[in-house]
Amino acid sequence: MPVLTPVPIDLSSPREAAPPEPTGPVCSLQRSGSLWQLGIEAQELTTTIGHLAEQLETDDPEQRALALAELEAALLAEEGNKAALAAKADATCWVIEHLRGQAAYRQQQAKRLTALAAGDTSRADALEESLVFVLTQLQPAATRFSFPNHELSSRKSQAVEIDDEEALDSEWLTVTTTSKPDKAAIKEALKAGRHIEGAQLISRRSWRIR
Repeated sequence: MPVLTPVPIDLSSPREAAPPEPTGPVCSLQRSGSLWQLGIEAQELTTTIGHLAEQLETDDPEQRALALAELEAALLAEEGNKAALAAKADATCWVIEHLRGQAAYRQQQAKRLTALAAGDTSRADALEESLVFVLTQLQPAATRFSFPNHELSSRKSQAVEIDDEEALDSEWLTVTTTSKPDKAAIKEALKAGRHIEGAQLISRRSWRIR
């Protein structure tokens, strides 16, 4: 498996290595080379092989020989198709891993940039607070300061600060109630055979690329 290095790479037009061409007789089906088409062709070949195998039960020697020759060709074609499908699937897995590796790298970069942005904001706020403190100490009555390229203005507002929430009377409190399904309990009940209106147990299969 290729080792993925987390570096930012533009995948706007990803180039995928072409799978090796299968050896043996060429399949009579027209191959587009896409992963989906190769999968369809694999199913069609399997069906064709099954039909040819049934024809081997005929009592006609010539028909049986013809079916046997076609069956051998179909088996070789299926082998080549499976090789192409495996190569295409393997290349697709590599692209998936690469994209996930790049996503993880970008998430790390996003966290790092977020932390840097928070630090810049904190320093800017502290510096602004110091500037306002110095200016208002020099001119306590001022509500606006003008400079050659900037202007520092202020506006008056009011806000409620709660000193002790427990001391407030109930008339000053708002009550919020939230609810959500207890999925763990519902799951156990459904597994035990209980019928729960509005819920059902669904079996899923998860996949992981290694």
